[in-house]
Amino acid sequence: MKKLILLLFVITAVTAQAQDAEEQPQGWSNGGIFQLLFNQSAFNAEWQGGGTSSLAGNLGLNYDINYLMDRTSWDTKIIAEYGITRQDGDEFTRKTNDRLELNTVYGYKIAEDSAWSYSFFLNALTQFTKGYNFGEDEDGNVTRTERTNFLSPGYFQAGPGMLYKKGDNLSVNIAPATARLIVVDGQFTDGPDYVDGAYFGVDAGETTRFELGASINALYNFQIAENVRMDNVLLLYSNYLDKPGNIDINYSTNINMKINEWLSANLIFQAIYDDNAVGAFQIREVFGLGLNYKLGDAREVQ
Repeated sequence: MKKLILLLFVITAVTAQAQDAEEQPQGWSNGGIFQLLFNQSAFNAEWQGGGTSSLAGNLGLNYDINYLMDRTSWDTKIIAEYGITRQDGDEFTRKTNDRLELNTVYGYKIAEDSAWSYSFFLNALTQFTKGYNFGEDEDGNVTRTERTNFLSPGYFQAGPGMLYKKGDNLSVNIAPATARLIVVDGQFTDGPDYVDGAYFGVDAGETTRFELGASINALYNFQIAENVRMDNVLLLYSNYLDKPGNIDINYSTNINMKINEWLSANLIFQAIYDDNAVGAFQIREVFGLGLNYKLGDAREVQ
């Protein structure tokens, strides 16, 4: 899985570089896409084919704020997503999506005509609301146990590095001295039975974990076909202080298929590997048909 994600990144990045030959405007620019995806199914009591009535919705915001003036650039991306689903007969509504992320990179070109810049980046990642583990009690009733919350965990990364930027379709920031702070709620690490590192790597009785390592943050966009565009974010991190060979991976892609000015189909895919959370890949996929609204100077799906 790790090799597949990295291969996809390389292929897409090379393609994006080849496509992007347009000149970027000077000064401030901003824009993005707001999307509402909706899914519903219903079955009456006489329906013989099987099925459960359900209702689901997903809100998404992908917004960019950019500054370019001579050799100076400052690019910021905000990603906010939230989705829920409710099936007939379920006691609890469940989340299908919950993400709040900020990526910002400041760059100063090493030469006027160079694609490389000296850089400093900041990345922040968390969620909006509580997350639960679901199970059953001895009577067969569904139970839920709080597992995560806003800023539990919260990931903050920052550090100097080198930025490679080709137009506004491709940027790769390499930071060999990245500080990372993991923030959690103390309720999850308290108690005599808690094992150090069991909750996102944080020790018993603590609310933070500090790491120092190397990171690669990449943003790239790719026009797959007419009216179909793919936006990608790839975050790689290696902690020098603990198991540097275990590279954390956070890859997400958003494929937007434009139907008309207001309607679109949207596919969101995300794969996360972080052995402080779980020693396996976490996979999330959301597909839906919904409404989209252009904000500011967002790039159109052609």
